Amino acid sequence: MGKQQLVEIAKALSKNVRLLILDEPTSSLNESDSDKLLELLMDFREKGLTSILISHKLNEVSKVADTITVLRDGATVARLTRDGGVDENDIVRNMVGRALEDRYPPKGQGAVGDIAMEVKNWTVHHPLHPERRVVDNVSFHLRRGEVLGIAGLMGAGRTELAMSLFGRSYGRDISGEVLIDGRPADLSTVRRAINAGVAYATEDRKTYGLILDDTIRRNVPMANLSEISRRGVVDRHREAEVAQSYRDKLAIKSSSIEQATVNLSGGNQQKVVLSKWLFADPDILILDEPTRGIDVGAKFEIYTVIRELTAQGKAIIVISSELPELLGLTDRLYVMNEGRFVAEMPTSEASQEKIMSKIVKSGEDA
Repeated sequence: MGKQQLVEIAKALSKNVRLLILDEPTSSLNESDSDKLLELLMDFREKGLTSILISHKLNEVSKVADTITVLRDGATVARLTRDGGVDENDIVRNMVGRALEDRYPPKGQGAVGDIAMEVKNWTVHHPLHPERRVVDNVSFHLRRGEVLGIAGLMGAGRTELAMSLFGRSYGRDISGEVLIDGRPADLSTVRRAINAGVAYATEDRKTYGLILDDTIRRNVPMANLSEISRRGVVDRHREAEVAQSYRDKLAIKSSSIEQATVNLSGGNQQKVVLSKWLFADPDILILDEPTRGIDVGAKFEIYTVIRELTAQGKAIIVISSELPELLGLTDRLYVMNEGRFVAEMPTSEASQEKIMSKIVKSGEDA
């Protein structure tokens, strides 16, 4: 996704434009690539090029924008200028319509329990270039009631690791062992992974997470059709009940459960993806960039859902390119670089600088 985003940006910049509109240009980029793009925008400004930056990353908007227009429910609710001083809390208050005291829900709502999943010596080769290892002898564990974060730069192998664990959806010549509750688990297909209690919410919800042309009603029960069907025939009444229940539970903003998911905002699409996997009732949930392209209000709602799940004893892995998100949401962190885990630390002892230093040092050692 990150490489695709860079190609799209390069295509736009290659044209001789006077007005450049960038819609969530850094949503798939890591911190360093995002900074390079923002510096480029500031260079363009000096050369007389006008840019419109649409973004939910408030620190980036505050850094480069001369004026900030805040939209809510299709209407302009505030216009701020750099001269008047830009406070991120003011932006948040205008975006969500109220003060948001904390960006992240409190940790420690439930006790961290026994090891739910253990991965040993997991190695994955590139599907087109089998000589290249995209995941190289990775081992880790995940406990019940824990949010485990995986940090790393674009191309570090985080998504490849997650997809290969979930039914071997990515890669070839995969080797290693997975234990769930201390017993060997068969995750060789997506169906077997789901049956083993594992779920994976993809970073690319539009391509892999949803059937966009279909309705909320049809999308929500998709990962657990056996619960709403009998002898291969879907119970439409039960299907509607389930979809309506999760629409209410996750506050999905839509006209009804009959609305096509393609017409939902990014945040509400992501809530449909989460609903789909929550209905499957997994014990282990892997969330790959769960808040990409989502506004700060919807982010908090998703963070709250994650924390509620850990309070129920679920074990959750969060992969994110936003280091503040990992620091605010997770209990423990692994740092990944070039297909390997190069560091492990409690989040209470982590910082953005410490994470980046581990990545840089591992690159120098290699």
